[in-house]
Amino acid sequence: MAILRYTASADNTITNAYEANLVTRGTGSNMGYADSLEIFSIYGQESGSTGQSQELSRVLIQFPVSAISADRTANTIPASGSVSFYLKMFNAEHPFTLPQDFNLIVAPISQSWNEGTGLDMDEYQDLGFSNWLSASSTTGWTNIGGDYLSQDNYNVRFPEGYEDLEVDVSEVVENWIKGLAGGEYNNYGFGIRLTASQEAYYSSSLGTDSGSIIQNTAGATESYYTKKFFARSSEFFFKRPVIEARWDSRTMDDRENFFFSSSRATATDNLNTLQLYNYGRRGLNNIPAVGTNNILVSFYSSSFGEPTGSKILLQAGGSTVSTGDVNATGSYVSTGIYSCEISLTAASTPLQEIHDVWHSGGVEYFTGSFFPELMPTYDSAPTFDRITSCKNLKKVYSTQDTARFRFFVRDRNWSPTLYTVATANNPTDIVESASFSIHRVTDNLAAIPYGTGSDFSTYLSYDKEGSFFDLDMSLLEADYMYEIRLSYYNDSIGDWQEQPQTFKFRVE
Repeated sequence: MAILRYTASADNTITNAYEANLVTRGTGSNMGYADSLEIFSIYGQESGSTGQSQELSRVLIQFPVSAISADRTANTIPASGSVSFYLKMFNAEHPFTLPQDFNLIVAPISQSWNEGTGLDMDEYQDLGFSNWLSASSTTGWTNIGGDYLSQDNYNVRFPEGYEDLEVDVSEVVENWIKGLAGGEYNNYGFGIRLTASQEAYYSSSLGTDSGSIIQNTAGATESYYTKKFFARSSEFFFKRPVIEARWDSRTMDDRENFFFSSSRATATDNLNTLQLYNYGRRGLNNIPAVGTNNILVSFYSSSFGEPTGSKILLQAGGSTVSTGDVNATGSYVSTGIYSCEISLTAASTPLQEIHDVWHSGGVEYFTGSFFPELMPTYDSAPTFDRITSCKNLKKVYSTQDTARFRFFVRDRNWSPTLYTVATANNPTDIVESASFSIHRVTDNLAAIPYGTGSDFSTYLSYDKEGSFFDLDMSLLEADYMYEIRLSYYNDSIGDWQEQPQTFKFRVE
């Protein structure tokens, strides 16, 4: 599972806008319990002795970074550099005007603040908690409107205005994690506001902030009203603001998809990955004498299903240092899993079966086998038409479950022989680039969208049994039916193709 979500632990909207009477500013108002967050800038609704008035609102939002750190300690998420963290906030539709072509600044807050229990900026004041002037009942902001770090700021554009917010905030989250141990800076969350050039203009004769109004001589002389996001208290499960951790958790095992090297292929394409899975009585465990260290892998031809003869000479590349070496150096992947990458050249009479022997310090720990093939070639651009089935789909899952979904893939025009019909485990096509998405059936909402970008968070793993992925059901809202969709990358056309087969299950 390569996605985890951490819902906001506190959020609030703070403002210096006028209340409905257009006389009193709501600087003491607090919206910590509101179900939406609001960002706007109003210019000229009221005028004063120094010109047209300025009315602003900003958002404060904080996330449970200690939970992220605990998951890293438990190896639930990878180390720094192997995982990305995205801030995701979701547009809340409303009946008011919506600005277009504006930018929001996402900046780390530099001091602690209290969320409060207020509901709106006009009628309900929750004095003593965070607002436009104060961070808490005992501490004011150094600067009105909140205090923010100048470094690690993000600028997010909204061309149409109704877009969701999604931005990679990995650097800040990693610094927050370090802050838990006394390094970098503390987690006080993010402040979200319009850019200085889009917040309303105000010029004081003193050249400084005036009361609750921010000095902004480069500001806008037009209004941006109003952008809303769902808050953490929203009833809509998938609309609550989150930090989403994404990483590449794929395991790629070419034991059923091993090809001899070809002069037509690149060095990378000629590499094949093999895995060793050290399962014990209680699941995956590291080999005691190997631990997280490297392990050697040798290869032999086969005679009556057993290794025979001398070790096969290997080609340089991947886990092999030099051409002619007889051992590849396998590496530690994760608990109980070791991996190596090799390329083998076919003889004039290619070997039909090859054995891989994993060993260290004179002890052989595992002997496997695979049946290599020659690299395929085509006299026309291939068009792949496949049928996919899920081998272990259940009707109902609990939100406490982590499920593994396995898929059997074959060509639509597959013509089995008498042997394959009689075989208990028929061969499956290996699709090396496959991605999944999860949709809620009732409204087609993408609970987990395809992640086909650079983070590979929804790519499927594969081994000799076919393609698979793991899913943490706590990511899904209970009491709904969901649908798995699959998309395979077609090199022939250079694009993803969504498959017609879908797989439904319910979460309770």
